[in-house]
Amino acid sequence: MIPEAVGALFNRRFWVKLRSPDPWSNLYPTFAETCMTNPLLSMTGLPPFSQIKPEHVEPALDAVLKENRARIEALVHQTAVYTWNDFVEPLEEIHDRLSRLWSPVSHLNSVMNSEALRDVYNKGLPKLTEYYTELGQNERIYQAYKDIADGPEYARLDAAQRKVIDNALRDFRLSGVALPPEKKNRYKEIVQELSLITTKFEENVLDATHGWHRHVTSEAQLSGLPESARALARQNAEEKKLDGWVFTLDFPSYYAVIMHADDRELRREMYEAYSTRASDRGPTAGKWDNTTIAERILALRHEKAQLLDFANYAEYSLATKMARDPLQVLDFLHDLAHKSKPFAQRDLDQVRAFARDQHGLAALETWDIPYYSEKLREQRYAFSQEDLKPYFPVDRVIGGMFEVVRRLYGITIREAGPVDTWHK
Repeated sequence: MIPEAVGALFNRRFWVKLRSPDPWSNLYPTFAETCMTNPLLSMTGLPPFSQIKPEHVEPALDAVLKENRARIEALVHQTAVYTWNDFVEPLEEIHDRLSRLWSPVSHLNSVMNSEALRDVYNKGLPKLTEYYTELGQNERIYQAYKDIADGPEYARLDAAQRKVIDNALRDFRLSGVALPPEKKNRYKEIVQELSLITTKFEENVLDATHGWHRHVTSEAQLSGLPESARALARQNAEEKKLDGWVFTLDFPSYYAVIMHADDRELRREMYEAYSTRASDRGPTAGKWDNTTIAERILALRHEKAQLLDFANYAEYSLATKMARDPLQVLDFLHDLAHKSKPFAQRDLDQVRAFARDQHGLAALETWDIPYYSEKLREQRYAFSQEDLKPYFPVDRVIGGMFEVVRRLYGITIREAGPVDTWHK
């Protein structure tokens, strides 16, 4: 995770450039020649996921960060007059390369997490945070953007380019470029710690999700579950070399149980395990507890906001959003709640009455609501969520999405052929 303001500073993309050969080789011929054995440094087009190994990450990141720093230093000193073509666009190209390197690493860490990949990912985070913080507090780069904004060049730019300049200046301020030295140092310490502990928070949730499962050996406990859910549970059991069925806290498995399982105790167990993940409660209480981390995140965010002269983190967060201030957000939410609550209460009362009158359930618990809502829908409208599935296969849904894009934006999307994926 990259700090919000400094990450946004160099991750704005108003165009997509997939070119061959890699434009990076034009900037750094020696760099390209010496890195062909590392897929993170030699890739063109889409990432070669199957070739990326944990041992590739740190050397590639170190190399690109070193080259980026050298190239930025040259850009800053190459001219006294800064323009879009001679400064902003080359800078965007430089950081596009870093983004293209780290994005597949971050993605693999999310979808194919392993101990080795997690280790190199966590080693890379402080380096990235330091790099982006340096840039966000680089007064020479800030002055270059300011010179463009204040000079004749700005009037010649189109609306999108001016937006890039405006956002950059805003993000520099949010990165502490105007802070005195001692506050700049404290800002760096805060964003470094935040990058590490927010990642640890996410890892705890992931580990807690994977660290619990419910093994079922009696087919009677599967009553009500659709065949697709049973097949997934059987597959989970086979992967764990167990007989019967295994239900996990991965959402497709969890949601099927909470929505369809007739076994109320199974629903309760799944709900409790899911809703207490990474906390001091539930079946794995304290094992991956995020309580202290959450409190520390809140404290650091508040301190960072106050360093930048915001009253609180909400004000800081809204500096890059459309809402005017926290009060406007709260007013919106309160108005939404006021208007929607009567309808939600009516629906809940109907489900409660249905469960009581049709199924003899005296008290409706949280883990009962999805189950009896689905039963009521089936009775009232003679269809279930499972009935809808055949009408929305993935190929048809993707095709429909692409058609919407074509009608709205005139963009035609077609399959380019086999691509390297991270999982079969």
